[in-house]
This record gives sequence, structure tokens and C-alpha cells, in this order.
Amino acid sequence: MPGLSKSRLLAHRQCPKRLWLQIYKPKLLSVTDPTTQARFNTGNRIGEIARSLYPDGVLIEGNNIQQALRDTSEILLTSPTRPIFEATFEHGGLLIRADLLLPEADGYRLVEVKSSASVKNYHLIDAAIQSWVVQKNGLTVIDTAIVHIDTRFVYSGNGDYRGLLKEVSITTKLAPLLDEVPDWVAAAQTTLSGDEPIIPPGPQCQIPFTCPFFGHCNSATMENKVQIAYPPEDLPHHNGLAAQLRTEGYDDLRQVPKERLTKHLHQRVHTSVLSGVTFLDPIARSQLVDLDYPRFYLDFETNAPAVPIWAGTRPFVTQVPFQWSCHIEDANGQLDHQAFLAEGAGDPRRAFIDNLLPILGKVGAIFVYSADFERSRLREMAALFPELAVSVNDVIVRIVDLLPIARAHYYHPDQHGSWSIKSILPTIAPELAYDDLMVADGRMAQGAFQEIIDPKTTDERRKTLRQGLLDYCERDTLAMIKIAWFFQQVNLPLK
Repeated sequence: MPGLSKSRLLAHRQCPKRLWLQIYKPKLLSVTDPTTQARFNTGNRIGEIARSLYPDGVLIEGNNIQQALRDTSEILLTSPTRPIFEATFEHGGLLIRADLLLPEADGYRLVEVKSSASVKNYHLIDAAIQSWVVQKNGLTVIDTAIVHIDTRFVYSGNGDYRGLLKEVSITTKLAPLLDEVPDWVAAAQTTLSGDEPIIPPGPQCQIPFTCPFFGHCNSATMENKVQIAYPPEDLPHHNGLAAQLRTEGYDDLRQVPKERLTKHLHQRVHTSVLSGVTFLDPIARSQLVDLDYPRFYLDFETNAPAVPIWAGTRPFVTQVPFQWSCHIEDANGQLDHQAFLAEGAGDPRRAFIDNLLPILGKVGAIFVYSADFERSRLREMAALFPELAVSVNDVIVRIVDLLPIARAHYYHPDQHGSWSIKSILPTIAPELAYDDLMVADGRMAQGAFQEIIDPKTTDERRKTLRQGLLDYCERDTLAMIKIAWFFQQVNLPLK
């Protein structure tokens, strides 16, 4: 029977089928996308920073597990006062490698390093597994802690990350979990000794992370299951109404009596679903048709890494713009496209705004989708570069937000209660859907950019990622054009 590691046991805790497929059908794994790769890279970087806080520590290196077990034992025997990184232990067929094993006067402090901004519930299960195995090897664990990122930290530059990490003791929360670890091990071993578990897709597929076999399991389920077309959860901002409707026996909006819905927006969704007809209020056209030309369709991509890269930024908090796409439409419907994507690992903000302002000029409506995001980034750059504040503020006042227009005046049944650009676009211009793109959403864009500026990334991979980012951001601004034209009932080809 295959052995167990902490990661395998955690996979089983998420879903027994995930572990079974991981061991016996690994070829079904989804291809690692930029988001996943960025998370791995971030975890490795956080680990390096945590180890740098203990300069006298020793790292157990290599993938030879038996050698790692021997090296750990030797250091515990010959250098008992030295911190150990990746200390390796095994008990009852379960193998673990502890991030930080720190000697204290009367035992050891066990520290797990995480790249999140707080302690999560699944971290407790992770730490319980580690602590149980270490204790079963005869070591006294006097405290178990999670180290996570402190979002209050402001990076001063020059590689100084002192203060980035915050340690939180979780010892008191682990006691009930430690007694459960042997049962978790036994259950995983039972799964691996049997046939593939029959488990349909459910919430476990996404918690705590998207399962790498989700595509496989979900496609198989879709082939054999009739989906409810319009569940009550399609009602936007339902505030418990969906659950109440289900309690009353309504599993599809088409079953719900009209008088059961009192909100105007819910009635609009209900009417559209019942009729199968798209709702488009002529007011949408009136809000757009008289706006000035040239018209600009603008989208930003930003990065807020867990480990700050640029001086003056905070982890997860400071959104640093690194890319924009802008389509420019003249009064005859002719389009021109301009784009910017940062080069190198330097702070991209000055180049970002210096390249953008001349493109936008002094006149013309600037269309965005969900304007709070772009306005906030522009205000931040006006504050960062006060000599540009007047020009940047002139841009801000020209912004026209397509999202509230869509929300107030448009609905298609296939939106399923969402007015995001990725929900609306397939209902208006299905040929521009995002499923053909290497980079298909904002999180993937952040991951791609972080991989691009990683010095370990090959030139070939960097080139591929750059093209993926350019294609994605351009698709966003093409989508806005299609949406704006549709609302105005303009039918022109995109050139």
C-alpha cells in the first residue's frame, strides 16, 4: 500500500476520492495554471524568509526520505540546541516534514509557516498532523504555532522583511484534534486499499482549495446528471430568500409564483427566466449614445503579492498596477488598440501611468467595468506622483461605469444572477468567451505576472506568459466594446 505524507492525508481530509485519484490516476490531474504556480512560489519564498530569522538553523535537504530521517535524528542527537528546518519524522506509516522545529529549555516549539494573512481552520488540521507525528517520535512539543503574513507590514526595500511574519500559538486549539489523527490515518489507509470512492462533486471540491481533479469529476457528473437550470440562488442579493424558497419546495425559479417575489430586481430575473427573453431597457441606450468621442475602453490588471516586492507596499493590501489595455473608438466605429505590460521586476507604477496618460488625451468618455477599482488605482497614483495629480484627476472625472448600467437595465437568464463581465459577455458575444485563453481571470493574471518577474522563470515561459496576459487584458476591453454597442443597438464588426 502506498505510504502517507501530511499532504496526502490533507488531500484525503478534503475528499477521499482526491487522494485515491492522486495515487492511482495522477494523469487526470489538471494542468498547473499560473495561479497555482504562484501560490507554490509564494509558499517557498515565505519559508525562506521564516528560516532567515534563525541564522543558526540547519536545513534538512533533498528528496531522499530515508536520508532525511537519518539527518534529522543525527542533528537532534549531536546539535540539540540548533533549530531544524524541514525536520523529517515518520510514525505509523505517516511521514511529515516540519517547517520549523525550534529547541526550548524543556522541549520544542513546532512552527508551521503559511502564506495567508491569518490563521485558517485548515491550518489547525495541518499542524495537528505535524505535532502528533513529532510527539510520537518521543519529542516534547511545548507549543505549536502558525506563522502567517502581517498585512500591517510596510516593505522598506533592500530585502528587509523583518516584521512581515506574525506568530500565533494554536496549542490550546489542537488538543481535541490530536486524538483524531490516528483515525484520519486509518481512514486514508482504508481508502487506498479499496476501489475508487464514489463521491459526487460538492462543496468539498473548492474547500480549502480547488481540487486538482475537479475538472475530471465535474465533467463526469455533468454527463450523467440533469442540472436544475435556474436555482433560487440565481436571485441577486436574496438574503436567505433562496433557502426559504427551497424549504417551500421550489428548486427552480420557474416554479416560484410571481407574487412570491417582492423586489423589482427579483421580478425582472423571474420574468426573464420564465419567458427565456433577454431584458434590455431602452434607458441603457440613452445613457450611452450621446457620450463624446473618441471613446476609450480601459482595463487594469494589478498585483498585491503576499511578499511585497516594491518599497512602500503592504502584503495583500497595496494593489500595484502592472498592465492596461485600451481600445479607442472614433465616431465612425473604427477601433485602435493600445496596451502596456510592465517589463522587468522594478516598480511598474510610474511607467504604467506615464504610458497611459498620453493615450487617454484630454477629451472623450472612458469606459470601465466596475469603476471603483480603476478610480481607486488612479487616485493612489495621483497621491504617489503629485506632479501628475491634475492630469490623473482629469481622467477620473471622464470615467463611465458600464456595470451599474448593466445591472439596472439588462438581464439574460444565463447570467444566473451575476452581472460580472464574464457572466454577461457570453449572453451578448459568446464568440468572445474567456475559455480559450491561457490567462482567464484576474487571479490568474496576478499569478502570471508574479511568475514573469521571478528570476527563475525561463525566457520561453516568460514569453508565453506575457502573451497570455496581453490576450486576456485585450479580451476585457473588447468585451466592454461589445457590451456598450449592444446596449446602444450598434451592430458593427470588431476590427
